[in-house]
Amino acid sequence: MGEIFDTFLGLVLGAILMYWLYSVFRKKRNKEITEQQSTVILNKIRSVCKLVSVEGDFAEIYHYENTKDSFMSLFRSKKKALIVIKAKAHIGYDLNKLDMKADNDKKKIILSHFPEPEVLSIEPDLQFYDIKNGIFNSFSPTDLTNLNQEAKEHIKQKIPESGLMETAKNEALQAVLVVEKIVETIGWTLDYSALEISNREKQSIKE
Repeated sequence: MGEIFDTFLGLVLGAILMYWLYSVFRKKRNKEITEQQSTVILNKIRSVCKLVSVEGDFAEIYHYENTKDSFMSLFRSKKKALIVIKAKAHIGYDLNKLDMKADNDKKKIILSHFPEPEVLSIEPDLQFYDIKNGIFNSFSPTDLTNLNQEAKEHIKQKIPESGLMETAKNEALQAVLVVEKIVETIGWTLDYSALEISNREKQSIKE
């Protein structure tokens, strides 16, 4: 009778030990999977990198003039041109600048800071009119490269007064919702309660 009891007790203790080991293994495995999910989703958000929210078209007339002294400043040679700049500017957000962390226990991504909108790219198209070369000062391929860069800077200076930045700021919530959709692809949630969002925008989310 004693041997049967010892055998039964051994089986019970063995079963308890096996269940405990299985629980520890499963918990560890679930934790590893969750941590892996959070790493994947954070990298996935950052891989989007830049998110364009506003696009603007510009058409500007740019007067270019360059004077060059030659022969010990005895002669001055001038080149000039009338340039029509047609450019497309993209305003949006660099998602690498997001401040976010993962709450693995609650399967939640916490977004604590969203960056300000910035100029992501400017694509200029230059058309030259009324080109006049000087005797000792004519347009070269290098000039065209420099003019292309100057055109970008010229358009960049026009952006603040165009209202594109303000429009992009108004689209910030939509950018946050894009991040939320990315997070939801693996069954997690995005917590952006720390961000400053107006009551009107909150109401639009609820609707």
